[in-house]
Amino acid sequence: MTLGVEPLVYRRLCAPGKSGEGLFDPPWDQINGLVAANLNSRDDACCDVQGKCLSRLAKEARTELLDAARQWTATYRDVGDWARPESGRVFLAGHQPQVFHPGVWLKNLALGRLAEEHGAVGVNLIVDSDTIRSHAIRVPGGSAECPTVADIPFDAGGPAIPYEERPILDRGLFESFAERVQRQIQPLVTNPLVGEYWPQVLRRARFTDRLGFCLAQGRHILEGEWEVCTLELPQSAVCDSNSFRWFACHLFDESARFRQIHNEALAEYRRAHRIRSGAHPVADLAEHDGWQETPFWIWTVEDPRRRGLFVRRRGDTLWLTDRRSLELSLPGSGDGGAERAVERLREHHRNGVRIRSRALVTTMWARLGLGDVFLHGIGGAKYDQVTDALITRFFGLMPPGYVTLSGTLHLPVPHGEGVEEEVRRLRERLRRLEFQPERFLRNTADQGDSVAESRRLAEQKWDWIRTQVTSANYRERFLSIRRLNERLRTFVAPAREETLGELKRAEQGLHAASILTWREYAFCLFPGEGLREFFGRLLPKTV
Repeated sequence: MTLGVEPLVYRRLCAPGKSGEGLFDPPWDQINGLVAANLNSRDDACCDVQGKCLSRLAKEARTELLDAARQWTATYRDVGDWARPESGRVFLAGHQPQVFHPGVWLKNLALGRLAEEHGAVGVNLIVDSDTIRSHAIRVPGGSAECPTVADIPFDAGGPAIPYEERPILDRGLFESFAERVQRQIQPLVTNPLVGEYWPQVLRRARFTDRLGFCLAQGRHILEGEWEVCTLELPQSAVCDSNSFRWFACHLFDESARFRQIHNEALAEYRRAHRIRSGAHPVADLAEHDGWQETPFWIWTVEDPRRRGLFVRRRGDTLWLTDRRSLELSLPGSGDGGAERAVERLREHHRNGVRIRSRALVTTMWARLGLGDVFLHGIGGAKYDQVTDALITRFFGLMPPGYVTLSGTLHLPVPHGEGVEEEVRRLRERLRRLEFQPERFLRNTADQGDSVAESRRLAEQKWDWIRTQVTSANYRERFLSIRRLNERLRTFVAPAREETLGELKRAEQGLHAASILTWREYAFCLFPGEGLREFFGRLLPKTV
């Protein structure tokens, strides 16, 4: 079998629909086998990366990762002996430093539990190269019968720059966030976790002005109080490691081949999932006048707006550009070129240039170089099907398996059960009252003359319905049935008004339920005890 031409099988993943449910793919009791398979394939992963075997580069990368993660985490919470596992195993997860929903937070708790079971250390990567999507969270309020939703900001709006560069802009707004959230949600949830979470965030804000780091560290401190033993590290620190820079230089050196394989894998993914958008799950890499776009971002501290990074070879030199104002040089891949290129990247960083991996390369490196297993949410698992193709076709390796997990938890607010089915039933009843009013006559016409008239009209309608349609009578038949329906509706008008009233109340209940059962509400809106029960039900107990 030739790995480079094997078609990939794409899986369709859906979030759990009911509150309290979780998704684990593979199931928890089969993760042992996945980890064992990854360990075996890692030992055989000996492809050349700029003159260095990938397995050797991965060993160096793990050492750098653990040293940096222990140092980072120790600045705000205790790091025990568990952070130096004898097995040397590393399990990974990652997410943007957002105030995410409980189904995403499940990854962090599962990472700690899984690492504990396997004698590994869990490291959660804070993907701070992404731009902040929103400076507010949706918070419900009002009553259970008539809920409302408001966007509560935790900071002022600002330019679309990466979390790594994004400071807190409005300290007053930031410090009053928990109070405003509690005031909005108080009628529905009396003890949201924001009352415990936000003071931790504010404490971290005394040491760093970076918004994303405050949000992530406050959440990680809570996890420590819940005895979740994991380390964390910004993805920017990974990108600044020697091992990752070595890996990046390999992709720069092979940029044309990587771009071709990348775009072919995306095209295959879109065909398999019947996607027409050229930007989903990510955009194709472009080529302009010999400049090859790479799966990296580049910006400067002075101008922290992300731009695509393009590479072009001129003789023995690689040139890197954002196709605007930046143009940087790297030594080529000749004798000793990789070491010199890594040192040159370090020099560019000291001069304020930031080079960061995009999503596919972030998880590619995490799976190939940093860890023994990666925990994905549903979104990441979907786009990492493209990463599987890149690993197979670019490196000639079987891609390491990963775990996909997520969960759904609704706010603990009572709401009408079965209201969606009730709305469908009432809408169908209205449709029948409109086009089959004769079926409701016995329940509405209780006067003698009215009964006789309605029955006569119904018989006329059915005479027309039973009449065979011809080219000569089809218009007369259609107009006669429509006219008879209009006259029959006058006999069922009370039933129609009653049904309309019931439907209006049911639709109000459906609207209320859609607000109360939205699965994307931030974890800090839920009571802490309810969250712990949710995680405890889905994750196996430790021995």
